[in-house]
Amino acid sequence: MAATFATSSTIVGLGSSSSSLQSSRVSSPKRSASALTSSFVKSGVTARNPLRLAGASGGKFVCFERDWLRRDFSVIGFGLIGWIAPSSIPAINGKSLTGLFFESIGTELAHFPLPPPLTSQFWLWLVTWHLGLFLCLTFGQIGFKGRTEDYF
Repeated sequence: MAATFATSSTIVGLGSSSSSLQSSRVSSPKRSASALTSSFVKSGVTARNPLRLAGASGGKFVCFERDWLRRDFSVIGFGLIGWIAPSSIPAINGKSLTGLFFESIGTELAHFPLPPPLTSQFWLWLVTWHLGLFLCLTFGQIGFKGRTEDYF
């Protein structure tokens, strides 16, 4: 029983690909420069440091492609129409959000040199209307560009 524990056995897994690698380690005292291999991980592709790829772009480091926004003016137009149409439905005491926002602009312009007080309804309509507009534009950009670039 003790003799079976004393014999060396090769365990195949991470770090050893064959028994010849182990026997070369035992026979030579210095370490070999062999790479660790495993069947669990893909073949060795060296990781590249993006900071060292500066020469690829004419000497300057580029994180994103030049036209990263890929803006399209049709998205802005459709997004604006897509927000103005539902926000113009009279759903708040018979008035629409767009109507309330524009009405509060007129009320605040009546006493122009003075800014609107913090208790004014203008701030509520301003934040609500613009939050809806920016959400509509953002989702419109995602949907329009996702469709044209075949993401979905």
